[in-house]
Amino acid sequence: MARRRSRAALAAAHAPVAPVFRSLNPVLPLGALAAGFGLACIAPQAVAQAAAAEVGSAPVEVSTLRKITVKGRKEAEQGKDSLKATTTSIGKGRQALRDIPQSVTVLTERLMDDRNLDDFKDVLRSTAGVTFLAGETGEEDVRLRGFSLQQAGDIYVDGLRDSALYERDTFDKDRIEVLKGSASMLFGRGSTGGVVNQVTKQPFGMTQHEASVTLGTGNERRFTGDFNFKTGEDEALRVNAMVHKADNNGATVDKKGLSAAYRWGIGTADELTLSGYHLEYDNRPNYNHPWFLSNGTTGTIIPVLPADNYYGLASDYSRGRVSSATLSHLHRFADGAELKTTARVGRYERDIWVSAIRFGTTNGATTTLSNLSDSTLITRTPKGRYANSTIGALQSDYSDRFEALGLRHELLAGVDILDESAKRNNNFAGTASGLTTTVGTPNDGDWRADTRGTPALNTFHARTLGTYAQDTVSLSPTLKLLGGLRLDHFSADYRTAAGASFSRTDNLWSPRLGSMYQPDENSSYYVSYGTSFNTSGDTYQYAVGAPSSKDANTPAEKSRNLEIGAKWDLFQQRANLGVALFRSEKYNERNTDPDSASTQQLLSGKRHATGMEFNLAGRINSDWDIFYNHTWIPFARIDSSNVALAATGTGAQVQGDRPGLTPKHSASLWTTWRVLPKLRIGGGLNYRGEQNPEGARHVTAAAFTTVDAMAEYTFSERWSTRLNVSNLTNKLYADALYRGFYTPGAARSVQLTLKASL
Repeated sequence: MARRRSRAALAAAHAPVAPVFRSLNPVLPLGALAAGFGLACIAPQAVAQAAAAEVGSAPVEVSTLRKITVKGRKEAEQGKDSLKATTTSIGKGRQALRDIPQSVTVLTERLMDDRNLDDFKDVLRSTAGVTFLAGETGEEDVRLRGFSLQQAGDIYVDGLRDSALYERDTFDKDRIEVLKGSASMLFGRGSTGGVVNQVTKQPFGMTQHEASVTLGTGNERRFTGDFNFKTGEDEALRVNAMVHKADNNGATVDKKGLSAAYRWGIGTADELTLSGYHLEYDNRPNYNHPWFLSNGTTGTIIPVLPADNYYGLASDYSRGRVSSATLSHLHRFADGAELKTTARVGRYERDIWVSAIRFGTTNGATTTLSNLSDSTLITRTPKGRYANSTIGALQSDYSDRFEALGLRHELLAGVDILDESAKRNNNFAGTASGLTTTVGTPNDGDWRADTRGTPALNTFHARTLGTYAQDTVSLSPTLKLLGGLRLDHFSADYRTAAGASFSRTDNLWSPRLGSMYQPDENSSYYVSYGTSFNTSGDTYQYAVGAPSSKDANTPAEKSRNLEIGAKWDLFQQRANLGVALFRSEKYNERNTDPDSASTQQLLSGKRHATGMEFNLAGRINSDWDIFYNHTWIPFARIDSSNVALAATGTGAQVQGDRPGLTPKHSASLWTTWRVLPKLRIGGGLNYRGEQNPEGARHVTAAAFTTVDAMAEYTFSERWSTRLNVSNLTNKLYADALYRGFYTPGAARSVQLTLKASL
């Protein structure tokens, strides 16, 4: 038995107390923190006396948690030297992957290093089931299984909601975790297609440093440093830094980042971490390329312009600044239970002013594929957006394992508070410059002066209070049942720059059910059911389109996910394999009311995606590593919609169509082989099947495969070098899609990295 207190004492002391927590200990630190963000815990003896006073009994004997010393082990960095992960924090608290009854893909630090994935979007591109909508004002709306992630705010940092729209970097990330399928019981609103969690590097109990320099095509220069200092017996400081510059024929990158975390009480009863993060960038993006269609006005997209040709203006930019501070407290109880409470405040700013590229009329003739030449006119239409936001989050999660009624229980419970304020202008383009260029003269150096003035800002404020509890009950040594329930109270206020105001309040329940059969330590079979919701009063529902009262009048969309799967440990537990059959369904999607389109919307839409997930990660033998992730969606359909089919058969998707940005197959493969003791080579493929842009049933982007290669030579324990070639064949393809244009996939690039471990 894990508990050291006697059963009689526990029964006497806690008889009137709710059995969910089984003691008052978790309540006191949580209450103190929620009241004033304080992190002091009540001494064990004081807790015992308080419990005794509450029930009128004698003081309870409480044993003191012995000190646990962590010596030289990177407990958070299980993926530093492996493509395999065995645990994840995406399911609240740290859990074994086999104990989560849903598909989870973990992209470890080793995988990101091997493939040179320094941009967050590149990490997602190496994840099956992910596609990208190219937004009108530069942001990319990430889709998973065809459902929106980014606009729903389904991207997290260490379990706390992150701002949706900024350009992220991986310089301080230990791994990226992708939970697929509905998960509102764990995370609240959003998560129809899934959730992405970025896990930051944490201080650990030894002094160790690592620095790398990368030089590459496009005049790329990148420096990263990872410095960990052991500052005391149970204290450590970790600092990560990044500087990145590139000039890829006019599309520039200029970003820098710094994160620092100080952790004390490592391995003891009370462990605290104070961290700060800052990232800023001033880039010039390759906003879009125009296309030709195989049948003139319909058919398959034909990319014709080289991917690295930049046709925007020298004055175009995408700028952003992110600063956040996080305080985390982990209390370990003597009986093995844990209470983790985290508070974060972040400030996010994004300013984008770019040029939409289109073919112009040349000598009075419309541009076609047959008359395209270096002299073909290119027009540049301004697009602009400004936004700033502040997010404050407070979250407490309690986990415990105990026996009750003769059964073993694993409890997860918690509360979270989220406060979001935003100011934004989604159409801050200004007047057209009239500057043009030609196909044969990219990056011509033209620029425009910014005479737009101060943007008129719409304001948004949202507050969310959520509470949840989940219990996993072991009916036998091999059979577990899981049940969870969450309640969210969401309220939002929106005011336009012209003075119109709207508000919305919702109370929403999110259940989660599952069963796991684990006949041995190497296999787990499961079935699960979960739900999710997207509120109408969300930041990006109100802010992207022209806001009106119809948005506020519409209840939340709801979705559900049913999944049956299995997970196995293979090759003497060096690798894990997951296979799952899923059905993700949004069953009351927002549609415009045909009888009152200007004043309200109806929850009359419905769509689904049904398919399979395959995950394989780890080591086949001592020299061969592999990562394979595959999403197959043979069945996807818009089941109900108010959208009418255009007379020409073109335009927006209608009932019966396959949803946009939902390819039947998408896959990512990466494998390495140690051919010599000091030489390791690797190669990989990224595949995405054909798909439609959202809202353009008459347009199809062709399937594509890109090939990557890597060679790494280790000179000594301290020094190594790595050569990466991405898109080895220089494949020209449409990556992010919109109704009238596409963002080209990156052209072939070569990077050489020198790494030092000190």
